[in-house]
Amino acid sequence: MIKAVMIINNHGKPRLVKFYKTVTNEDAQQSVIRKIFQQVAQRPDNFCNYLEGSITEWGEGTKLIYRHYATLYFVFAVDSQESDLGILDLIQVFVEALDKCFENVCELDLIFHSDRVHYVLDEMIMGGMVLETNIAAVLASVNDQNKLDSGSLRMQLPTHSATSHSMKSVVEGVF
Repeated sequence: MIKAVMIINNHGKPRLVKFYKTVTNEDAQQSVIRKIFQQVAQRPDNFCNYLEGSITEWGEGTKLIYRHYATLYFVFAVDSQESDLGILDLIQVFVEALDKCFENVCELDLIFHSDRVHYVLDEMIMGGMVLETNIAAVLASVNDQNKLDSGSLRMQLPTHSATSHSMKSVVEGVF
């Protein structure tokens, strides 16, 4: 089972955090993020991307599987039953999906479009279980969601004549 997914920048600032295994409160969550970042950031890039760790909130047997891309660490905390190579492949698919959604994803995309990032992640993982690893299926769902979003925005925007008519009645009511 996947316990958490985190994207953390080189300075330790979390850009995406999703816990699938409960952590009791916000202080404990911050502690988990700090511990994971400290364990991952101190390793040179030429070391392997697997790390057997002990996160006190989750007990023994927690594995950290991560990839370091430019200024971001993509970290998956998993239990011992998950395949290391499978999770590395999942990270690669996640990054490729983000890259296609944002055309060369960067840290600012994660900050300003966190809803879309969460949507991509939710298409791939639900409740700590992997749902989809086919990038074409993930992107098709994301594109469908974007169409729905743009359609709902068009329906919410008032037309110019309706706006001017309602403004005229408000102004007349005031004077």
